[in-house]
Amino acid sequence: MPSSQVVVFIGGGNMARSIIGGLVASGHPASGIRVAEPNGALREALVADFGVDTHADAADAVSGAAAWVLAVKPQVMREVCTTLADVAQRESPVLVSVAAGITTAQIDRWLGGGRAVVRTMPNTPALVGAGATGMYANPAVSTQQRALAEALMSAVGRAVWISEEVRMDAVTGISGSGPAYFFLLAEAMQEAGIAQGLDPEAARALVVQTALGAARMMDETGESAATLRERVTSPGGTTQAALEAFAAGGLKALVDSAVTAATRRGAELSKAND
Repeated sequence: MPSSQVVVFIGGGNMARSIIGGLVASGHPASGIRVAEPNGALREALVADFGVDTHADAADAVSGAAAWVLAVKPQVMREVCTTLADVAQRESPVLVSVAAGITTAQIDRWLGGGRAVVRTMPNTPALVGAGATGMYANPAVSTQQRALAEALMSAVGRAVWISEEVRMDAVTGISGSGPAYFFLLAEAMQEAGIAQGLDPEAARALVVQTALGAARMMDETGESAATLRERVTSPGGTTQAALEAFAAGGLKALVDSAVTAATRRGAELSKAND
């Protein structure tokens, strides 16, 4: 993103810290980043770690900024937006929300209407620069604002645009909540390895590297998951025995049920915060 553009983060929690860290690491000057955060300890940590400009009050931070990153909890988003509505109408920034379950229509309405809003759904691996973020832009977002929003979220991983906002709840079900699914599988694999006699540290190391390697193979080869699975499965071998056990337990149906439940809950959160 252009170094001359000022970005304001409203909220200085973990996700904001992740994006700020990614921006600074990619060369965006700390002088072009402001953070509005009421918690004094968080403000001090942001200044110490990144050298950014911090404010206790959002109204003091937003003037002249090209983008506002709304990084507050969903439960307080309405209050934050209504407080800043007059400034948003006057300044016309692009509003980039990282709050789960809050729609662009809600944010636009709370800000007085006619605002450029990008809804994003990042996930926790953004904390280590390996996030996956689904993004949706409302019709008021310009081409330049869209590029700015994408640059912000690409600072912490891979950003993917979603054409219909209603599909953002599915993004929540897949990638927003998804890291927990992999952690659960890793936990189960590690425990199974220990049950088979492996040392706990060895079991953990093998599981972690296996997960990393499998993800890299999918990413770098461009092959489908199904193709890679078939390639590693020798007829009558150990992998086939394991996969047959997964199939007998209904793994695919269980995953579908879990993703559906997370997607449904995302939609419920939108209604709860309206």
